[in-house]
Amino acid sequence: MKSFIIAFLVAAFFFLALIFGARNEQVVTISYFVAQGEFRLPVVLATVFLAGFIVSWIFAMYHIAGLKFALRRTKKQLALAEDKLLDSSIDESQAKTMIAKQSNDKEVDA
Repeated sequence: MKSFIIAFLVAAFFFLALIFGARNEQVVTISYFVAQGEFRLPVVLATVFLAGFIVSWIFAMYHIAGLKFALRRTKKQLALAEDKLLDSSIDESQAKTMIAKQSNDKEVDA
């Protein structure tokens, strides 16, 4: 549901940019380092908005993938610690202390 709302908001902003551009049918001049071009305002607005969205999406996916890998690594370490705990004959208070110490040593920054 959260991703649907975000996609809807992005589509709404894109639609608003297109409406704004359609109401302003003027030609704008864009100067590059080497060249210069004349484009219609709606095309420029849509292109810039889409480029910004794609760059933001790439950075977000990179960050989310890093968090998923960190979570997977932490779950594996937890499973190994639990297996080690079940194999050894440690009483419950020592087990809680060991788990708390391991979780404090390896914190993941979000």
